[in-house]
Amino acid sequence: MASRLLLLGLLVNLLMLTDARVGVCNGRIGNNLPSEKETVTLFQTNGISRMRIYDPNQATLDALRGTNIELMVGVPNDDLQSLTDQNGANTWVSNNILKYPNVNFKYIAVGNEVDPDKESKKYMTYVLPAMRNVHNALRAAGLDRQIKVSTATYTGLLTNTYPPSDGAFKVPGFIQPIITFLVENNLPMLANIYPYFGYLGDPNKNLQYALFTAQGNVVTDSKNRLQYSNLFDAMLDAHYAAQARVGGGNLEIVVSESGWPSNGGEAATLDNAGKYYRNLIEHVRGTKGTPLKPGRSIETYLFAMFDENNKGPEETEKYFGVFTPRKESKYGLNFN
Repeated sequence: MASRLLLLGLLVNLLMLTDARVGVCNGRIGNNLPSEKETVTLFQTNGISRMRIYDPNQATLDALRGTNIELMVGVPNDDLQSLTDQNGANTWVSNNILKYPNVNFKYIAVGNEVDPDKESKKYMTYVLPAMRNVHNALRAAGLDRQIKVSTATYTGLLTNTYPPSDGAFKVPGFIQPIITFLVENNLPMLANIYPYFGYLGDPNKNLQYALFTAQGNVVTDSKNRLQYSNLFDAMLDAHYAAQARVGGGNLEIVVSESGWPSNGGEAATLDNAGKYYRNLIEHVRGTKGTPLKPGRSIETYLFAMFDENNKGPEETEKYFGVFTPRKESKYGLNFN
């Protein structure tokens, strides 16, 4: 019996470690980036087993053929309207998923940071129909359990984040039907979580809290007495609290982006960025979880693989890479 329990414990630990793998977002908004094939090779040689791309870039998909890299592929916001027609969604899935049977698709992010208060509000009415139609197309192909459909939200959709238990969506009427769809189909929510931007908006400017380097707890949530030693957990739990208010209390969140710039703005230094990425990797691949959701690893995608010299409008947007365009590691990260 003891040996069986030991074996079971080892298997559980193995599953936790497997689930804790860290991915990296592969943005391509630059004119000096390595080729798609070189990029995939760089993922492999550094043991990065998960990738996020923002559109079904065919050169990247071709380079991923036959690899074990798990892929999150995005539907750009500009393409959402075309997928509100089921035939359009069927064609998209046929051209970008079924055409690549030896690519290890894991998620399809249908839209990114569609915000009712910003220019992207014009896409609001397209998100859920497009998600539903892509899911239907996958189900027709027998792939709906293997490839999960979702959309990528971000902290800008929340009206409150402090204390974390007060987290709420600014426009619940937009997000609640999406969460209902995800819950009904056992699909995760994707969320872009950036303590860097949280730090910029913090009147106390607690850099250690944002970099995971605070000595002890910094915030005690007065509503539930949970304590927070880092801003990442507080932001993530604010998302969980917001979801709970619209019927998604048990809905899993995958952190689809998180990063820190190394140049171009306040606190944007190589030292700070290196600390953030190293500490984030250590934090999410453990099984500590967050104060509100303890005991679980947090699937997380670092933003981004390379510095992207054509990004903007803020100067910091160019410097989120963990590698330079010359494929040099900026921080010597141990990904997995």
